[in-house]
Amino acid sequence: MNNKQRAYLSGLASTMQPVFNIGKSSLTPEVVQAVDEALEKRELIKVSVLKNCADEPRVLAEMLAERTRSQIVRVIGKKIILYREAKKPQIRLPQ
Repeated sequence: MNNKQRAYLSGLASTMQPVFNIGKSSLTPEVVQAVDEALEKRELIKVSVLKNCADEPRVLAEMLAERTRSQIVRVIGKKIILYREAKKPQIRLPQ
């Protein structure tokens, strides 16, 4: 993913509300599965890391991306934006 595509996806996600909150229990298999299903339906999601989570958002983003085979668009503060192209893509990325 190049910078232009990353900026485009980040712009789309700026108006989105977080789909998931990661809290004290951090990344459970259930959270990973739910994020995976959401990526399949939406392609682009925003995840919020709550204050009571001991893990760093960047580390959580890398683990989520690896486990869901998605790409990290951006990590800003305690917000994570993930993207994974669906079988029938709805989001058309710029070249």
